[in-house]
Amino acid sequence: MASNGVNDKSLIVSFGEMLIDFVPTVSGVSLAEAPGFVKAPGGAPANVAIAVARLGGKAAFVGKLGDDEFGNMLAGILKENGVIATGINFDTGARTALAFVTLRADGEREFMFYRNPSADMLLRPEELNLELIRSAKVFHYGSISLIVEPCRSAHLQAMKVAKDAGALLSYDPNLRLPLWPSEEEAREQILSIWDEADVVKVSDNELEFLTGSDKVDDETAMSLWRPNFKLLLVTLGEKGCNYYTKNFHGSVEAFHVDTVDTTGAGDAFVGALLCKIVDDQSVLEDEPRLREILRFANACGAITTTKKGAIPALPTPADALKLVNEGK
Repeated sequence: MASNGVNDKSLIVSFGEMLIDFVPTVSGVSLAEAPGFVKAPGGAPANVAIAVARLGGKAAFVGKLGDDEFGNMLAGILKENGVIATGINFDTGARTALAFVTLRADGEREFMFYRNPSADMLLRPEELNLELIRSAKVFHYGSISLIVEPCRSAHLQAMKVAKDAGALLSYDPNLRLPLWPSEEEAREQILSIWDEADVVKVSDNELEFLTGSDKVDDETAMSLWRPNFKLLLVTLGEKGCNYYTKNFHGSVEAFHVDTVDTTGAGDAFVGALLCKIVDDQSVLEDEPRLREILRFANACGAITTTKKGAIPALPTPADALKLVNEGK
């Protein structure tokens, strides 16, 4: 008997950090000048998991939270959004990570982190839900989980288990320089797992950081290409994105919207892309179909910038299709 529903869909597992962002109630001020803060759930891998679920995909999150009010709140938000939470561990001795994020007048962000150490940094390899990771069709991760042990070892183990089980590996380095001991260490560690991925997404800023170039052109992007990559993406904010595969490359324009807050836009873009390729990876070799998917992903990213905070702003398929169709 055929059943329908979320269980028939292929699983996308996101690995890494989930935290609380404290965002000033007023935009365009420094943290010191902010009159007050609103708490917003965040953490790129968790945002991607929720983006996938909101778009109708099947998502799970693997990571560690503090056994505190914030950690329980975050686990609750994942569950409310339909994300499978069996990969979450709780640490009784460490707090859930906090980040104070200020939006400058131009909508870009500045961060100040409270992680000393936070629970996400303390995830140990033996705490991983290997059964969940093995059942992933796509395994998605960032680089913040590479900064310190034991989380780094857990990250490497989870990647290996997913890859051995046949998952597509998706990597968004999501550079947060204030968390790294130095720029050199950040560059070295981010690139230390570069060759393993199948799909990599970098922002224009990350491209410049990783290559040391001030050019965001095809030649610079291709210096990051590796033989086993299936897709390399460079997101360009309001200029859309560039894509590179073994056989073709090009660019897809962005959608123009009234931007309030860029938080989570890249995560919505990644979630949309993964949702669309998880069941049919042949689209990665079919340029017209890939361009359609990237238009959809761009629309999801754009919608996310029209509201404050990442998770409240993540779109539904109807939201995204409306923007795609208006933009035609």
